[in-house]
Amino acid sequence: MLSTVFLKKHPFQLFVLLMCPLFNWAQEKQPNIIFVLVDDLGYADVGFNGSTYFETPALDALAKESLVFNNAYMYPTCSPSRAALFTGKQSFRTGVYTVPVLERGDDQENIFSRWTVGKEHPIYAEPLATAGYKSIHLGKWHIVGPYPEKELAMDWPIQQKLNQPQPGDFTWVENHKTPAVKQYYPEGRGFIKNVGGTFRGDPALEEGGYKSERGGYRAPFSNPFISPKPDDEWLTDRLASDAIEFMDNHKNAPFLVNLHFYAVHRPIKNRNDELFDKYMKKPGDPITGQGIGKNKERMASYATMVQSMDENIGRIITYLKKNNLEENTLIIITSDNGYHGIASENLNLRGSKGEIYEGGIKVPALIHWPGKVKARRTKIPISVTDYFPTLMDAANIDYKGQLDGKSLTPLFQKDKNSFKERPLFWHLASQYKNGTCSVIRKGDYKLIQFLADGKLELYNLKSDPKETKNLAQEDSKLAQNLLDELVTWRTMNEVPLPPNSMLSK
Repeated sequence: MLSTVFLKKHPFQLFVLLMCPLFNWAQEKQPNIIFVLVDDLGYADVGFNGSTYFETPALDALAKESLVFNNAYMYPTCSPSRAALFTGKQSFRTGVYTVPVLERGDDQENIFSRWTVGKEHPIYAEPLATAGYKSIHLGKWHIVGPYPEKELAMDWPIQQKLNQPQPGDFTWVENHKTPAVKQYYPEGRGFIKNVGGTFRGDPALEEGGYKSERGGYRAPFSNPFISPKPDDEWLTDRLASDAIEFMDNHKNAPFLVNLHFYAVHRPIKNRNDELFDKYMKKPGDPITGQGIGKNKERMASYATMVQSMDENIGRIITYLKKNNLEENTLIIITSDNGYHGIASENLNLRGSKGEIYEGGIKVPALIHWPGKVKARRTKIPISVTDYFPTLMDAANIDYKGQLDGKSLTPLFQKDKNSFKERPLFWHLASQYKNGTCSVIRKGDYKLIQFLADGKLELYNLKSDPKETKNLAQEDSKLAQNLLDELVTWRTMNEVPLPPNSMLSK
């Protein structure tokens, strides 16, 4: 107890003592947020998930102080992952099923995918802005189409897949800087600044695209939403530098840094010759298949991009530490889909980017927040839709909009049984590398139902992580139980099916 003498002699100190809980609450109410989304980074492309060929020392060090998810899931391609991430909703609600230019088949086999996420679907930056956050988006955006006005005026479902301008065609730029289209860009969706976000899913905007010398990664950048700077050299460096500059300008107020690297998406370019030579000489890993075989040269180039990405994450962590910002900063780092098969490998999982198997949807993921998150690894499966409600919880925002995910904040200190048997769902109504399908993962099991013919695949992911043995007939009762739950989910959520599907909802 404080003595009455102290209280009388030190009224200001009393005021501070009484207000401290309020100050602490205010600080907890609005932590800084950094969301790093790496493009096409596979589950095993990082050291903290077992890679011995790719080098990610900054991420590995951060992972030791973070909550690392062994079973973090996205969609098989970037467009539905980003639509679900930004909105917190299953991608079918936004009409986004895959990258439109990747679709295969006709309008009977597919519900052709949207490109633009409509304004009726708020994204997480919007409630954060209302709550006082100053926010910047850097890098890949990909939730607006090249012709959004035309696209959104179409009758849905559309009868043919959407297209995009060829590299070197910049006729779209002027329209994208008008208020009519700018509303679908970061500045119209809660961010005060956009660095490099466009309709395109890779940085290779210049003529030649992937085959061009620069590929969008080397300066001068061909991106009309990146203003040139004298020291520009490498895109990943530039995006991280702008992120640090923004944090420095807004470090006295809560900020959101949405750093969505274009790396390590194609085109695969060497960061520099020195790094390329290092990885060409480095022994590969026969366990994952990384750095060996006919793709050795391309994997070595990819390794330089992975290392560059890691170094820039390290720069951001260093900035936070030097400026005493780390303790009040929530950091989430993950990837938008599985690894690309031409640039990496993971022999421990089936499939790669574009496939509904684990190699295509399982990604590295960690959450870092000193004092709030207990560092450990967890086997709890989580979904891309969980990040939006997590950000709302962390920022103490009572968000009333529709969300399909579940806040991960209850897991920050320990695992919860309520998450262990929670079903996760996917729905792919257009074809890329797989046929159209719906998927449920519950507990250790994953059931895939292909929509055209109703074929079932059931896998025990605990005993068979490579998904080599289809148990649908052997364990028909379990398959039927999971199928019933999947069909119920589709029915309750009015999930649309392609015309050629012979299934009930």
